Amino acid sequence: MAEYGEWNRKGATLSDVTAQKEFGVSRDFIVKGIRTGKLEYREGSIWGNPYLKVLRSQLEIYIAEQCGADRLSHGKNQTKLRGIKKEMTALKKRLSELENRKAELETALRK
Repeated sequence: MAEYGEWNRKGATLSDVTAQKEFGVSRDFIVKGIRTGKLEYREGSIWGNPYLKVLRSQLEIYIAEQCGADRLSHGKNQTKLRGIKKEMTALKKRLSELENRKAELETALRK
């Protein structure tokens, strides 16, 4: 099912918790996909907390089959929007820091 080396490719896998945040699906939805054979998975554990690791491509296909392509695109768009807002906030903070530094240097040059 999975392509050769897909498990090792950056961004090709995601945990069940990340899938819940990105696509708005529940852990039960993912487990159901695993039990029906639609999703391949690997088990992992961080600091004693277990998680499921699934392939992003298979999960996206499974979500489109079960919930429709609209649900998949909606989840992706929400994630992209969240990232853009986060980047804008960081840039605004950086801009205000630079403006403060500029004002300090201008006052120092006037003296």
